[in-house]
Amino acid sequence: MATSIYITSAEEHSGKSTVALGVLDALLRQGMRVGVFRPISSNVDERDYVLESLLAHDGVDLAYDECIGVTYDALHHDYEAALVTIIDRYHTMERKCEAVVIVGSDYTDVSGPTELSFNARIAANLGAPVLLVLQGRGSNDGARGGLVVQPPRTITEITNLAEVALPELEKEHATLFGVIANRVEPGQEAAVIEALRTAAPAALVAAIPEDKFLVAPTVSAVIAALGGTVVSGDPELLNREVMGAKVAAMNIENVLARLIEGEIVLVPADRSEILLGVLMAHESDTFPSLAAIVLYGGFVTPEPVWRLIRGLNPQLPIIEVEHSTYETVMRVMETRSRLAADSQRKYDTALALFENNVDRHELLERLNVARADVVTPLMFEYDLLERARSNRKHIVLPEGSDDRILRAAATLLSRKVADLTILGDETDIRRRASELGIDISAAAVISPNSELFVQQFAEVYADLRKHKGITIDEAREIVTDVSYFGTMMVHLGLADGMVSGAAHTTAHTIKPSFEIIKTIPGVSVVSSVFLMALADRVLVYGDCAVIPDPTSEQLADIAISSATTAQQFGIEPRIAMLSYSTGTSGAGDDVEKVREATRIVRERRPDLLVEGPIQYDAAAEPSVAATKMPDSEVAGRATVYIFPDLNTGNNTYKAVQRSAGAVAIGPVLQGLNKPVNDLSRGALVSDIVNTVAITAIQAQESGA
Repeated sequence: MATSIYITSAEEHSGKSTVALGVLDALLRQGMRVGVFRPISSNVDERDYVLESLLAHDGVDLAYDECIGVTYDALHHDYEAALVTIIDRYHTMERKCEAVVIVGSDYTDVSGPTELSFNARIAANLGAPVLLVLQGRGSNDGARGGLVVQPPRTITEITNLAEVALPELEKEHATLFGVIANRVEPGQEAAVIEALRTAAPAALVAAIPEDKFLVAPTVSAVIAALGGTVVSGDPELLNREVMGAKVAAMNIENVLARLIEGEIVLVPADRSEILLGVLMAHESDTFPSLAAIVLYGGFVTPEPVWRLIRGLNPQLPIIEVEHSTYETVMRVMETRSRLAADSQRKYDTALALFENNVDRHELLERLNVARADVVTPLMFEYDLLERARSNRKHIVLPEGSDDRILRAAATLLSRKVADLTILGDETDIRRRASELGIDISAAAVISPNSELFVQQFAEVYADLRKHKGITIDEAREIVTDVSYFGTMMVHLGLADGMVSGAAHTTAHTIKPSFEIIKTIPGVSVVSSVFLMALADRVLVYGDCAVIPDPTSEQLADIAISSATTAQQFGIEPRIAMLSYSTGTSGAGDDVEKVREATRIVRERRPDLLVEGPIQYDAAAEPSVAATKMPDSEVAGRATVYIFPDLNTGNNTYKAVQRSAGAVAIGPVLQGLNKPVNDLSRGALVSDIVNTVAITAIQAQESGA
C-alpha cells in the first residue's frame, strides 16, 4: 500500500494547491514514485487546473484521467455510489505509486453533507491522514477575492476555524496529520503556530505567510475571464502577474499621476489619447511598468492610431473586449490566481514559501518516508540545489539580455540557491524582468562598460597578458566584452564563479578563463564532463565538449579531473578508460593511447580505481564484465566513463540522452582554478538553474 496524505480545507480559496505542491515536491525528492489524486472535480467540461498543475511537476508520470474520482454532478446523483467510485478509482491508481498526494474538493458546489465532512469521510475510507489547510484571509463583504483585497484574519479567528473543523474530521473517523494556516498576515506566523498547537497538540503545525504575487492573477487569466482578444504585444508577457486594476476614463494627466507598478489599465476604446498616453508611459523609464491595457466598450479604435502603435512596436499586451465599464471591472476584479503549470514564478514562489515555512524533515518523518537507495534525475537535481543553498556562493551571469537567463535568475533567487550578478544595462534588464513578471530585485546588475570596474580590470588583464604585448588601451576594450568582464570578476574574487553560453559560443565563453583563471597546478588541460542522470543512478562522462583528440597525457588528466568532479557530486569514482578493446584483446594506436593513459592515471593517482582499455558494455554491465574482466573492481560497475576522443564522447552522451531518456547536465568544465561553466545555446531555464547550482558547488569545493 502506498503512503498517502489527504490535503483538504474548511472553505474555498485556502491556497491548498500551494501546500499540495510543497508536499508533492518533498516526496519526489525522496526518489519515490508519487501520484496525485483528485476525489472530486468541478465538472467534466473543463480539466481540473489544480490536478493539471500538479501532474505537470517533473517526476509525476500519470495520465490525467487516472487521477480523477467523480464530479459534483455524480455526487449529487448518488452520494454512496460516488464514494464507492472514488475508492475504486483511487486504489486502481495507487497500485502504480509508492506515495499519493490526495487533494480535496474546492468548495465550488454544495453537496449533500457538509463538504469538509465528506472530504473527511473519503480520507478515512482511503486510509489517508488529513492535512488541514486553513485560510488566513477573510472575505471582504462577500467578495470572492481576486484583485479585491481580503483582510487578514486574527489569530483568534484562525484558531476558531480550526476548532470548528477538527471535530468534523473526528466525527468521520479521519486521522489528523497536520494543520497549516495559509495566507497568514506576514509577521504573525509564530503566534499562529503557537495558537494552533493548543488546538492540535499532536499534529504537524505550520503557518505560511501571504504573498502578493502568488495570489495575483496573470494577464492570461484576466483575458480568459474577459473573453478578450489580444491585438498587440509580446505573448511572453501574458504570464505576468496583475497587481491591480485601474479604470482610465479621466484626463490623461490624471491617469499618469495614478499609474502603479504591475497593474492592468482599463481604457475606453474611444479614448485614443489615453491609450497612447498610457502606452508611452509604460515605454518610458520615468513611469511604472504595467501588466496590460484593456480596451473596453466595443468601440473601434481608428486605423491611424493602430498604425502609430504598430510603428512603436510596443511589447505591452493590448486586449480588446466588448463589455461595458461595469462588466469589465467586475470580471477583472473577480479574476482569481491559479497555480498553473505555465507560470514558473508562481511555482517558484509556492515552493519557496513551503520550503521556508514547513519543516520538510518532520513532514517526511511523520509520513514514515525513507529516502530511496537509487538516485533518480529529479533527486539529483534537488540535491544540487540543496547543496548550493547550504553555503551560498556568488555567481555572475554575463548574458542579461537573454530572457532565459532572467527567468533562471528569478528561480535561483527565490529558491535561495545563489547570490547573483547579472551583466548588462541595468535599466533595460530590470524593465524586461518587470515585463516578464519575474522578480530579480535581489540580484546585482552591472554594466560591463562601468568605469568603476573597467580601468581596474584593464590594468590586471594587461599585466596578465603583457607577454602577448597587450596594452592598457587594448585591455580596456577587451574587458568590456561580457565574457572577459565576468571572468575578471571571478579572477578578482568579486564573484565565485561564472555561467555563460546561452547566447555565445563555447569558445567565446571559456577562452577568457584559459587566459585569466588558468588551470589547477598539476593539470595540463581544461576538459569537461556531463553528469548523466539515468533512471536509477548518475554517471560521469568525459570529455564530451572541449578536447577533440587528447593525447595519452591529456586523457589521463581528463580521467583524474573527472574523478575529482565525481567526488564533488557524491559519486564514488570507478574509472573506465573506454576503447574498442577490453584488456589485452586488441591492439592498435588508439588502444595503446588508452592503455598508456590508464598507466599514467595509476602512477599519478594510485588511490583511484581505474580500468582500461575497456569496452563500454564491459564497464557498464556486470554479466559482460564477469566474462571479459572477472577480477576487475571497475568492470560492470563503472561510474566515470572516459572517452578516447571528442567525437566518441559527444555522440555517446547524446545517444544515451535521447535513447535512454537520461538527463544530461553539463558540460561541466573542470581543471580551472575557479569555476566557469558553459551553457548550450539551446539551454532551457532548468539547464541554467542546474548549471549555476553546479558552479556554486564547485566554488564551495575549491574554497572560493
